Amino acid sequence: MAESLPTCLSHWNVLNTLLSTWNRHEAELRGWLRAHAPVPGEVDDILQDVFVKTMNQREKWGSIKQPRAWLFEVTRNTLTDRLRALSKSAPLPDNLEDIPAPQTQTDTVDALASVCLPRVLSELDAQDREIIELCDLNDMDQASYAELKGLTLSAAKSRIQRARRRMRERMVSVCQVSFDSTGHVDDFVPRTPPKP
Repeated sequence: MAESLPTCLSHWNVLNTLLSTWNRHEAELRGWLRAHAPVPGEVDDILQDVFVKTMNQREKWGSIKQPRAWLFEVTRNTLTDRLRALSKSAPLPDNLEDIPAPQTQTDTVDALASVCLPRVLSELDAQDREIIELCDLNDMDQASYAELKGLTLSAAKSRIQRARRRMRERMVSVCQVSFDSTGHVDDFVPRTPPKP
């Protein structure tokens, strides 16, 4: 028997809300999986499994109070299930001690800071460079900086915000920084430090 129009509309609204929530958090889930999945090539497969599990719960979707947290829980559980399956099917080799440890990859932000930051800092004006070096790199609090420079705390906060903004704009420009859909650094083109 065909469903009534109000029932169809209700299902449509739930599906629309579910898909909207999925679209809002998919990139964040993908990023989390990239950081935690042992096999990067399986990230899309795991994400697809999470999507299917999410779609299977569409009848209960309206009762989920925190959809983002629920999506992360399903993602975490799906990854755990995948890891359990891998551990059962892949025996450890006999020569495990002879296998070299994998090279650790430097986090993109750390790499950006170590490669581009010195060059960009050297190209900032002296006032911007000084406040960033003192407050951000040497952990001086803004109140101490304000006192050191004879500024109000409000003026020091404004100065550091402007300096950070100019440094960020400069890094984005000269290091060709790109961002993912959540606003986090995704990639960049290294710049060598200036020659002395």
